[in-house]
Amino acid sequence: MTPNITEQMESTGFAQVIVVIEPGAAAAAAGIAADVAMPPIRTVAAELERCFIRAEHGQDAALSRQNAAAVGLALDAPTPPKVRAYEHLGIILGTVDSTGLAALRSDRRVREVTGAPQLRLIRPVAARSATLAGTPTWGIERLEIPRLWDAGLQGQGVLIGHLDTGVDSHHPAFSGGAIAHFAEFDRLGNPVPGARPHDTGRHGTHTAGTLVGRPVDGTAFGCAPEAQLASAIVIEGGNVVARILAGMDWIVGLRARVLSMSLGLPGFHPDFLPVTRILRARGVLPVFAVGNEGPGSSRSPGNYPETLSVGAMNVSDEVADFSSSQTFARLEDPLVPDLVAPGVDVFSSVPGAGFMEMSGSSMATPHVAGLAALLFQAVPTATVDEVESAIFGSCKLVPGMPAERANRGIPNAPAALSLLRGLAMKKAA
Repeated sequence: MTPNITEQMESTGFAQVIVVIEPGAAAAAAGIAADVAMPPIRTVAAELERCFIRAEHGQDAALSRQNAAAVGLALDAPTPPKVRAYEHLGIILGTVDSTGLAALRSDRRVREVTGAPQLRLIRPVAARSATLAGTPTWGIERLEIPRLWDAGLQGQGVLIGHLDTGVDSHHPAFSGGAIAHFAEFDRLGNPVPGARPHDTGRHGTHTAGTLVGRPVDGTAFGCAPEAQLASAIVIEGGNVVARILAGMDWIVGLRARVLSMSLGLPGFHPDFLPVTRILRARGVLPVFAVGNEGPGSSRSPGNYPETLSVGAMNVSDEVADFSSSQTFARLEDPLVPDLVAPGVDVFSSVPGAGFMEMSGSSMATPHVAGLAALLFQAVPTATVDEVESAIFGSCKLVPGMPAERANRGIPNAPAALSLLRGLAMKKAA
């Protein structure tokens, strides 16, 4: 469990915090009207820098010394910045003591100050080698995605954000320009200059394959095989929140329509709620894994009302034993996940031109994100809320599938498309 701001203050005397800036504050700081093109958020960050500290025994300082030692610089480590500004998200990140925290909370330019949870990869519960079968995977067939392909919808023109362990672009599943953008953020959250697409594990290549993988020898496993991917390495290790925020900021700047993310912290931690709301406000649908700890559990941010949270089911239409589910004492979206999707024995790509079957809510999540990409292609003017509503409306609970574990049930691609087009027609009328 990541301690909250108060607990960190009590134990160390400082805490890393996410600061959400009021819309228009950057313009006001520059002395211009809010409806004029806004200057970079770093304008406000520079003025608020006085509220932040460099913690000698904090994570950034330790990571900086470690990085310097690794390249032979002894202890003459480059000084990490006191404040990181994320222009597209409109937030800043830094470390404060109690005085700085009070100053931030009283500043009229600050909308909210939250903690900075160190999210972790939601690892698969099982994995095994697999071979090409020459047919679409069971998950794609179960959601009836080929019917959308037959209607000419394969994701053309849609960019999907993917924050994970990276992607092996040399895999045949990603030929033909599947990887449109790639970034790597180092352990301090800084962009790695000239980063080339690669995977620091295999999780990222597997989830990317379910999103945009091109068919290989007749085996179709990518839900949106003509969409493009913006993939970034943000996990694991280091100042994870700085890495993830940098990735999210990058995704928003690229104008991706969907973000598929299988990262989370066990339990409910509201610190990332403001960021998730910002993603939606910027036109990005956040599709997040709910976790693999079974019933009565979930992970943040996948358990937020503002995310489209995904649990896992198997080929027999049963909720996987490991798939998390939890009910919260709140009026909006009290039950998570929002739905379940194929997440057991999911066939996809792994680095080195190989293939594996993996099981986990991480494997279910890109099925739904890929479906969302097909819907955005069908109705490019659709909003995040409209695409999410269409997916929710298409869901059905099959006989014997408990609602407390699957919530709305299993989505259906043709039904979601029909609902979305119906919404578009009503808007146009």
